[in-house]
Amino acid sequence: MTALPARRRELILGGARSGKSRTAEARAGHWLAASAHREATLIATALANDDEMDERIRCHRADRAKRCSALVTVEAPYDLPAAIRSHGAPQRLLVVDCLTLWLTQCLMPMHGAGLQAGAWLDAQHDLLDALRDSAGPVVLVSNEIGLGVLPPTREARSCVDALGRLHQQVAALCSRVTLMVAGCELAVKDEP
Repeated sequence: MTALPARRRELILGGARSGKSRTAEARAGHWLAASAHREATLIATALANDDEMDERIRCHRADRAKRCSALVTVEAPYDLPAAIRSHGAPQRLLVVDCLTLWLTQCLMPMHGAGLQAGAWLDAQHDLLDALRDSAGPVVLVSNEIGLGVLPPTREARSCVDALGRLHQQVAALCSRVTLMVAGCELAVKDEP
């Protein structure tokens, strides 16, 4: 596993339980170990809308504390671009976990209506601008959900399409894209 240099961006994609978060946390651990002057912040996008999701979040927090205790966590389920702008710094690695949940909360929230097409495009452009402008490195985690059967509902298909387009745009900004499969890293893109 190679270290992440300053201002480098990486997108880590994979299916459920593929090792995406663990790999991102390992990147943070390597970043922190390289200098006592470095910091790492996890920007968590999850919302607990039911007991099962609440338990998943608790497990993620406990696992993260064991693997990378110096990784500070901030919650940003809605305004991810603002969180990136607020917490980005030259000596601070940001880990965004995850884009999939952020997009779902924007487009298909549990309560209320999601963003309309124009508002979603504005939010997406705002995220891309925040990533371009970030003063330090950013590791983004997201689910690759476009490899399976097309969902049966219009809303779910629209969400899959939107996530695929978001992944393409984020990947274009990243010097490294990693696909996680069964805990194994596959380099999709690795530019110097």
